[in-house]
Amino acid sequence: MKNFSFYLIFFLFFTMSVSISDAARIKDIANIQGVRTNQLVGYGLIVGLNGTGDGTQSEFTIKAMGNMLERMGINVDTKKLKTKNVASVMVTADMPPFAKTGQKLDVIISSMGDAKSLQGGTLLMTPLKGIDNKVYAIAQGPISIGGFSAGGGGGSVQKNHPTAGRIPNGGTVEREIPVTINEKQEITISLYKPDFTTVTRAVNGINSILNSPQAARAKDAQTILVTTPAQFQNNAVGLMAALENVEVEPDIRAKIVMDERTGTVVMGANVRISKVAISHGNLSIQVNESPSVSQPGAFSQGQTAVTSQTNIAVQEQGGKLTTLDGGSNIGELVKGLNAIGVSPRDIIAILNSLKAAGAIQADMEII
Repeated sequence: MKNFSFYLIFFLFFTMSVSISDAARIKDIANIQGVRTNQLVGYGLIVGLNGTGDGTQSEFTIKAMGNMLERMGINVDTKKLKTKNVASVMVTADMPPFAKTGQKLDVIISSMGDAKSLQGGTLLMTPLKGIDNKVYAIAQGPISIGGFSAGGGGGSVQKNHPTAGRIPNGGTVEREIPVTINEKQEITISLYKPDFTTVTRAVNGINSILNSPQAARAKDAQTILVTTPAQFQNNAVGLMAALENVEVEPDIRAKIVMDERTGTVVMGANVRISKVAISHGNLSIQVNESPSVSQPGAFSQGQTAVTSQTNIAVQEQGGKLTTLDGGSNIGELVKGLNAIGVSPRDIIAILNSLKAAGAIQADMEII
């Protein structure tokens, strides 16, 4: 079981690479400029809580309550307001591209003050603004937190996060973000991960689909410029549908990612190992200390004292020597490491040593 996580990642990687084509659609590895999600944010109040709202130290909640009541024509002394059934929250939402007036959005609710739980609360009408400080949507409705929090007598129990939740379809679009695509004579495509080989393959694939050797050109390792062909004039939707379904085989750099906390190791298929010999052994040192009482004899002048007995055990496992030939791939590396019986955490140490020796041709990243 000690090599389980490494075996599993290695098995899944090669099973998928064999059964699934390496080609990916442009829509999965790139985005079209101008077609994007916009973030919205707003400040609101949750009401109807069962004594789990903000405390009196949350002055912004009291002021917000006073301002809300004044807008409704009710003048109150804010010093007398109690907030145990009210909580201040931040409301966020993602407005998808081409969103139209009246379209529903999911909104996320997060407590700002010291509320203990938002369970059973209702969000009052909250305007959601964009980066330009204009209101694009309105949010309101009962909140779902997907958990609970209860306690008493010094004990408590909690499931999930009771101070955050969401309102499905709780937002309504009130202002549209204008996007004009049919008038564009040139479309810009940006790869998520810049790569000269991948962008060249994408350009060739686009030109092949459009039957024009000059329709697409690479500006740099990330950007592709596509001139709208005559057959797609005033039909940008059809052009984008054709472009996003072009299949491209992304070129992947040789890379090894290691997670020291969990012992997870992921290796790319392009990792290569130079000719090298590997030996690995484990050294285990265990120190046990147990107290004992030293009791003097009767009628003696000695005193009772506490002493400690220390036992030290040292165990070293003999390491096996394995050799990898030059140009070895990831499969041969896995076989070699398994031959000397290493765990995932030992693999991390071995890979670091291989990198230090200059015997591994790959980028290494520790997360």
